[in-house]
Parts: sequence; C-alpha cells; structure tokens
Amino acid sequence: MRKHTFLSLLTPLIGLGLCAAGSANASETTADKIARAMSAAPPTVSAQATIMDVDGTVLRKGDNGWICFPGVGLIPGDKHPMCNDKVWMAWMDAAKNGTSFTTDVIGVSYMLQGDALVNNDDPTATDPNDGGMWIQEGPHLMLLLPKALLKGLPRTPKAAGPYVMWGDTPLEHIMVPIAPPIE
Repeated sequence: MRKHTFLSLLTPLIGLGLCAAGSANASETTADKIARAMSAAPPTVSAQATIMDVDGTVLRKGDNGWICFPGVGLIPGDKHPMCNDKVWMAWMDAAKNGTSFTTDVIGVSYMLQGDALVNNDDPTATDPNDGGMWIQEGPHLMLLLPKALLKGLPRTPKAAGPYVMWGDTPLEHIMVPIAPPIE
C-alpha cells in the first residue's frame, strides 16, 4: 500500500492548476462561463446554483447550496465543468489548503461533460507516458463517502460500473460513469 502525506498528494495538483487562479479562458464572456458551468449538472441542480469561476470569482449567485464551475482547473484552459454540493466543496477546500478531509455523509459532484485525462491510481501522476491506469472519463458523478464504505469496491475504471479513484489516498472518491469513457 502506498503511503502519501496529504501535502505530497496536493503539490502536483496545485502545479497542474487544481487550485489555480485565473479563469479557464480569459477571452470568454461571463455568459459563456455560466452556460458551460450549468451544463455540468441537471437543470434541477444548476439552474439555482452559484456559478463560480476557477479563481473563486462568483459569476452568479445562487440559492440552492450547489456551486458550479466552468472548469476544474486540472490543466491550463480546462473546460470540464463541475457542480458540487457542500461536502465536495469542503473536500476541495481541504485539498486547496493541504488539510485532511473526512466525511460521515455522502457528497455529490456532477461532471456531465466528462473530465480531463487523469491517472486513476495516483493523484500525483502528471505524465501518461509513465504508466499507470490513465482514463478520461465521460459524463459521470463523483461521490464522497465515509472511508469504511469504500472497502471492497472496485479500484479500476474497467469495473463496468462505479469504482474508487485515487484509492488509499486522502483524495479517494467514487466515480459513477453514466456514459462510456472518452476514447
């Protein structure tokens, strides 16, 4: 089993822009960013969500507790939108600040436009040529659960259903594909 400190996991993500300031594309209009952010989740979620740019700027205030982004910032110029509930926002805040995260409730994040190419096993991996299980997931949900509930779940995207991403790290979560991965 790999042992990582939370900060050692976070450092490459910061370098890739998970916590980067700046928007996905400075030439985009606010309306374009809002429309893309809203496409991350069903309209029942995104219509009343707060829309926040990747640098933390609120583009539109919402009132349902959800926060949607026009990109997640995994790579410069990323345009894979996501919508997070308060549990996922706490996870992102912990990742940004290098603090630990645990939950005793379920957290939900929508990424209905798919995701960037990432290593399923190692959140510190930055080069697909270095091996590992790399995947660019199509439309999916991400779930945060109490750690005990992750035991026994598949750890591979080839599981034909939900699987654990970044297992045995502080960033582990469940991926729930709702369409095939991007080839």
